[in-house]
Formats: sequence, C-alpha cells, structure tokens
Amino acid sequence: MEHKNIAFIGAGNMVKAIVSGLVAGGYSASCITATAPSKTRRRPLEQEFSINTTSDNIAAAEQADVVVLSVKPQMMQDVCSALRPVDWSNKLVISIAAGINCQRLCEMLDHNLNIVRVMPNTPSQLGLGMSGMFAPTQVSESDKAFANTLMSAVGKTCWVQKESGINNVIAAAGSAPAYFFLFLEAMQAEAIAQGFDKHTARELVQQSALGAAHMVVANPDIELSTLREQVTSKGGTTAEALRTFNQHQLSDIVSKAMQAAVARAEEMEQQF
Repeated sequence: MEHKNIAFIGAGNMVKAIVSGLVAGGYSASCITATAPSKTRRRPLEQEFSINTTSDNIAAAEQADVVVLSVKPQMMQDVCSALRPVDWSNKLVISIAAGINCQRLCEMLDHNLNIVRVMPNTPSQLGLGMSGMFAPTQVSESDKAFANTLMSAVGKTCWVQKESGINNVIAAAGSAPAYFFLFLEAMQAEAIAQGFDKHTARELVQQSALGAAHMVVANPDIELSTLREQVTSKGGTTAEALRTFNQHQLSDIVSKAMQAAVARAEEMEQQF
C-alpha cells in the first residue's frame, strides 16, 4: 500500500480504530494527521500511535493526499463550509459519515469531489469491522483500491454498485451489532431469572455467541440453515426453543427491523 499523506478530519473512536489498524499494519505514522479542536481528543492519538495532530482542519487537508471526513453528520455542514478554500482537485475524499450522500458532500465543499463513501461498524475498533463502500463512476480504480485497503485495516469490505445500497449495508451490518447485543441482553436477563448470577449469565451467552460466530466463519461453504439444523435434534430442547421463536415470527420481526433501519437512513439523507 502506497503511504500517502492522510488527514482525518475528526478524532473519534472510528478514526482511532482505523489509525490503529494502519499503524499496526506498518503504515508510516508520520504520514497520518488527525484533527480535533480539543487537546484532550488529540493527545491520546499522538501518544499511542505517534501520528501528527492539529486543530487546524484547513492546514491538515491542504497537505494531505487523502482526506477522511469523520465528523458527526450534524457537524458536517459547518466543517465543510470552513474547508471550501482547500484545493480538492487532486485529493481523494473518503467520508465515513452516516446520512450524507456524495452529491450533498460535493455541494457542501463546493467541488466535484473524487470521493468514496464508507459505512463502517463498531467492531472495526477490534479489527473485526464490516464496511460498505461506494464510489461514483469518476473515481479511479487506484483510488478505490486505496480506500479499500484503508478500510481493510479494520476488517472486511463490501462494495455496492448504487449509493442507495449503502443504506442496505447500514441495515445488514452498520446497525447489526446492536441487534445482537439486544438479543444477548435478553438471553442474559432470562439466564439471571433462572438463577445464574450476572457474571455467569453473561459468560454463558457471550461465549455461546462467540463460538457460534466462529463456527459460521470456519464453515463458509455450509449454509446457515444447515448449521442451525446440526444443532437441532428432532423433538429436543433446541427444537422447542426454535419453535417458540418461529411461533412469535422472529424472521418477520428481523425483516421489519432491517427495513425500518433502511427507511430511517433514507430520512436522514433528506435532513442533511
């Protein structure tokens, strides 16, 4: 991977995750800059990764080959307005902000940007992320490859052909960790109700979830339905639990929840 100068506009948890993955993979820390108005935000990144930090967004963007926009959606308009004087002609812009499409970002920066839009998820903080990615047709294959390598530092990537597909990625991956956390919460609560202490209840459900996820990853050629069937003895305890899930239409609940996530993502695009 070519060591281009990268400026992260923002210094939140996702930036920390990406920087951590890059530096761990041998990317030169001297080529990375992160910006934040507060020293308390910048200092930990300096100390842990030896990267450059500054409060000056314009200076950071001007010296960069790649600018990663990583501020909250509600802050993006103000941040981009201040960045308009920057010459964006020869820069790759990567946005990891939810709810703001490429056209809107071009309007905010008043330039026809060379841009890649990314939707990561929180397991990126552990190097186990799943990032959806989209690039308009004007983006070169080399820039797409660089963006892909950047996000591969924190997990897997998936490219969508239409920008609307990013909203489907949000439903299937971006928001998905919370779905699993909710399910684990419910299981832990019931395990406690059945007499386990809080620590033991959590260990039971989290280790089961971890093991199940590893089984899925370790058996990519086996259908998920087959893995489920392998655990389910006819007339047994698992079969009865699954019958109860189906009786209460778990699949329908999941479908409606994911559709609601897409609908909300589409609403957010109209807000910014």
